[in-house]
Amino acid sequence: MKNELKIRAEKIVSTLKEIGADACLLSTSVNIYYATGRIIIGYVYINTDGKVLSLVRRPNNVQGENVFFIRKVEQLPEILSSLSLPMPKRLMVEGDEISFGEWTRIANCTGSELINGSNIMRLIRSVKTDWEISQLSLSANIQSDVLRKVPTVYTKGMTDHEFSVEVEKIFRLAGCLGLFRIYGGTMEAYMGSVLAGENACEPSPYDFALGGAGMHSSLPLGHNGSLLKEGQTVMVDINGNFTGYISDQSRTFSIGKLPQYAYDAHNVSIEIQDAIAEKGKPGVTCEELYQMSLAIAQKYGFEKNFMGLTQQAKFVGHGIGLVINELPVLCDRNRAILEVGNTIALEPKFVFPEVGAVGTENSFVVTENGMKKLTSAPEEIIDLLV
Repeated sequence: MKNELKIRAEKIVSTLKEIGADACLLSTSVNIYYATGRIIIGYVYINTDGKVLSLVRRPNNVQGENVFFIRKVEQLPEILSSLSLPMPKRLMVEGDEISFGEWTRIANCTGSELINGSNIMRLIRSVKTDWEISQLSLSANIQSDVLRKVPTVYTKGMTDHEFSVEVEKIFRLAGCLGLFRIYGGTMEAYMGSVLAGENACEPSPYDFALGGAGMHSSLPLGHNGSLLKEGQTVMVDINGNFTGYISDQSRTFSIGKLPQYAYDAHNVSIEIQDAIAEKGKPGVTCEELYQMSLAIAQKYGFEKNFMGLTQQAKFVGHGIGLVINELPVLCDRNRAILEVGNTIALEPKFVFPEVGAVGTENSFVVTENGMKKLTSAPEEIIDLLV
């Protein structure tokens, strides 16, 4: 990891110089892990000379160069002084993720002008190194293998809750870490979701493609205890966190035969995915890809069922990595362009009353020649009764 962490530090330092900051002070688990390869409670300080300091509150057994044990952030000036390092005039912090109280304490003890760097760090993380892509690929391979086993845990007469428990079990036995990191204070989930039949039509308060009523009002997402019935679909979207890097892959199953339009829409989903993957080259805007997906859905008359029914998600793909919703987001009015090394989940899905959700979701990496697929479970609708 030594060379990998050096590459990441260089990316952060280069960005600090671009925005005119003298240093950054990171405090969220995702960014601390990104910068150091480990989780601590505390801070990571990086200046434009490339000096990386770990300011640790917990655990008490962290070892390595430039590790300092602290009780509070107010000890930062003393540590910098002991190293003959100047106080930063402009300091980047994660303004969207720390509290107002924390922001105030940092500003008061450093005397620095604080810059909100939450989105800046997301942009830095959005372009993956070769090592990061290898970790995401490993998660994708394991997730694909587990999804191939899903039909083996189905038993006639199951509820969607019972089915979800069995699916989650095979994921955990395969090494899924369980943790489903999501960016944003109002975003919550556990493992992922299993959506059967009419429940797939339920709108979600969260910014996911599809919702589901959930088992309890405190987590309105995913399966709701309904009996799995013939003529319905079951969409399995359980997170692929096997390495800290989360691959994203949904697959659609059926309980017996479906109406023909469901199979037709599923095929349109794959057509949209493949079209985006072919066109998704460096320099193409996120908006272009989203508009293309809408045009294909409209061409086949499925635009009213695209990405939801009563509440339609306004995106068709999103970045993935240490959190499930990294940048970039393939949505309307987003002029951000794709870059080599972006890792993106494409999830064109359709929802129909009574039948449920159809479609696919796969993880890709952007290359010079388009998007390369990382996930590999079979994409056709698989009948659980066969």
